[in-house]
Order: sequence, then structure tokens, then C-alpha cells
Amino acid sequence: MNAQLKIAGQSSELLGLESILIGSLPATLMTDEAPDRYTVEAVFTRKTDRDEVAAIQGSETRAHLSANGFPTVELHVADRRLEIANTNLEELRDGLAAVIAERLAEISASLVAAREIEALRFQDATDREQERAASVAALAESVVFDRRPIAAVSDDDARIGDWFEEGGAFRS
Repeated sequence: MNAQLKIAGQSSELLGLESILIGSLPATLMTDEAPDRYTVEAVFTRKTDRDEVAAIQGSETRAHLSANGFPTVELHVADRRLEIANTNLEELRDGLAAVIAERLAEISASLVAAREIEALRFQDATDREQERAASVAALAESVVFDRRPIAAVSDDDARIGDWFEEGGAFRS
């Protein structure tokens, strides 16, 4: 059987980011009052599922960002947006955006692979259960409720006599 398991809300399309929400940026950017670091919100290419959210906000992602030179950056998922805290547009342009995109693709690919393996395991278990149920049904169908012929009873009597000769029975 070659069935595919499609879980609601989960997509095989790799997760990515489309654009930055300009309206979420500080109004003072490119002025003397502009903050050095702030939160930038970016729009996902599709809705995230809970496993993706957990991975994005998890310690492995923090370690990945730190290992790539962005130890203070924090990621948080808010609906269809990724909030990238403690950064700025220049840092994103100069490499952080690529590091985030790479991490999102890794998370998606890893989850897709894990789900495919789980679907194969589920299918294998289903196939084995169907084979087992068919074997049980075949065995049950092989049972016949017919009386034994009378000759079989006399065969049993002959075998009992053999036991007496071999010393397997107690005689009084």
C-alpha cells in the first residue's frame, strides 16, 4: 500500500520569510534619534505549525544564531510574523537575514523528513496489523466443528494399552 499521510496544517513547502513589515519599524529610523537595535517584523511565506514555532524559538536556533555571530538576536513567532529582536536593518542586510533563512529551511526540512519517517512507520504498522488480522481470520476459518469418526476413539484405546505395557500407568 502506498498511502501518504497528510497532517492538517502541515505543509511540505519549506518555511521562509517574504518581506519586512515597514509599519512595524521605529518611526525614527534614519534620524539622529534612531535606536541602534530594535525589533524587526518579517512575514512568513506560510503559516507555521507548532513544531516549527517550537524549533524557531528553541535553544538550537539561539545557538545557531550565536555561532554565526548574532548572540544577542532573539526570534519570536507571532501568528504569520517573525519578530527579530535586538537587531537592525543593516545587520539583517549584511548577513543575519541569510542566517535566519538558512535556519528556517533547516527546521522545515528536518520536520518534513521526520514526518515522512513517521508516516512510513505508521503505514508499516498498519500493513503488519492487516496481515496479522488476515492470518487470524484464515486460522479461525480453518477450524471445523465436525465430530471425529468413531475409529479415532478406538485408536485412543489402543494407545492407552501401550502405556500399560511401557510402565506409564499405575496398576493396582
